[in-house]
Amino acid sequence: MPITAIRGFNDILPAEALVWRRIEETAWRIFLTYGFSEIKLPVVEKTALFSRSIGEATDIVEKEMYTFSDRSNESLTLRPEGTASVVRAYIEHKLYVAPVTRLYYTGPMFRYERPQKGRYRQFYQMGAEVLGEESPMADAETISMLMSFFKAVGVIGARLNINSLGCSSCRPAYKDALRVFLKDRVSALCDNCQRRLEANPLRALDCKGVGCIEATADAPAIIESLCASCSTHFDGLKSSLNDAGVEYAVNPRMVRGLDYYTKTTFEITADTGLGSQNAVAAGGRYDGLVEELEGPKTPCFGFAVGVERLSLLLGKDVAVKTPINVFIALGHEPRSKGSELIRGLRDKGMVVIEEFSEGALKNRMKRADRLGASRVIILGEDELKEGVVTIKDMATAAQEKVRFEELADRLGAS
Repeated sequence: MPITAIRGFNDILPAEALVWRRIEETAWRIFLTYGFSEIKLPVVEKTALFSRSIGEATDIVEKEMYTFSDRSNESLTLRPEGTASVVRAYIEHKLYVAPVTRLYYTGPMFRYERPQKGRYRQFYQMGAEVLGEESPMADAETISMLMSFFKAVGVIGARLNINSLGCSSCRPAYKDALRVFLKDRVSALCDNCQRRLEANPLRALDCKGVGCIEATADAPAIIESLCASCSTHFDGLKSSLNDAGVEYAVNPRMVRGLDYYTKTTFEITADTGLGSQNAVAAGGRYDGLVEELEGPKTPCFGFAVGVERLSLLLGKDVAVKTPINVFIALGHEPRSKGSELIRGLRDKGMVVIEEFSEGALKNRMKRADRLGASRVIILGEDELKEGVVTIKDMATAAQEKVRFEELADRLGAS
């Protein structure tokens, strides 16, 4: 029996990889214009980093992390998300000497979830973090950047939902009020939400279980319990989004599954074809996380984009495919000249695959077609004497002869 990939760890095949390349290159171009620099993060971190930052009473820490002991008996974890790693690097390398640091990252994350379309146990995210800025205008600008990215990459119908989760001053009282509200409806909650009622009652607001949705339908809204500072911050966010021309809806039920969020939280949804799993990006403010991980007090804001879901949303038609040219040399001397021509074309950034098989031209043309050639360049003894090649367009079957010195310009103009 052949060996197959581990369930939930999928291959990204060439056609889809082209879509990913467009996503990543568009992000790099857009994020750079907003002053973000790229950071490369390790895949494995100390387990304590995630248990301290994400929260012990979250699904991620309780059930989803890939955790193991190395040969030194130190507990290590494949990173389940990127923000904690960014903050760890920010503290470790003293990046806080700058007044504001803007970083973005891409790469695989790992969570032991039930594999389904658009959700895998190894999944990829792009994320961006603004560290050292407390103004709600920074939140709005970063969200505006993300919406610009979605527009540039070709997303249609992206919808922004925002909320505020308050801060350490006002959220405890809200959690107490929500806990009292839910205790009267505890029998309708799912087992997870019942178990987490004391430690993390906000998770019931985000639960997709039918009973939990019905039980929390009339739950008090956190934005009605904000302190003056958080209320002012949320008003500033809305005002700045209005100034930026970014449409949004306030969703008081929206919470995030990570304990470190404070104040602004947001989610961007689109029709992914995955039903309720329609979020393509999410994030928010986490003003206490750097300090929690023993760094200086630092206000922060960030987001992550799910690359698999975004790729499903865009489809393969958005990929920019470079024309493939297949070179066929008929004979030893033409092949020697052909090598020189091929080098020149590749130096100009053109894709050229040399067809090495021997035999009849008809059979070699069939192989070129199976290779996905858009054009075939033929160099035989007669062409060599004339100083030309024959170019055949595989879509129209049209042929023309082009001089060696004009070949690159002709292919570039096609």
